Amino acid sequence: MSEATVPPTVGRTVHYVSHGTPLRSDGSQAFPSACRAATVTEVDPDNSGRVGLTVTNPTGFFFHPLDAGGSVHDESGGQLAGTWHWPGRA
Repeated sequence: MSEATVPPTVGRTVHYVSHGTPLRSDGSQAFPSACRAATVTEVDPDNSGRVGLTVTNPTGFFFHPLDAGGSVHDESGGQLAGTWHWPGRA
């Protein structure tokens, strides 16, 4: 069974793609979109691809619970902001 078909469970480590901060007037960003470590805190019982996460950022933790929308699985390769994907294998 490939990682793509393994359903997420509470406690699993996944990657979350952050949105990044809005562009400044000079075109720069304080924090660009980036892949961050995250832990699954809850799984939608009706859609296992939608989960609640605790995301670890360099400046602190970000909580993304299901009741605030959660995060959906990015099946296209882990590049879409606001989504989660399985970490690559080393």
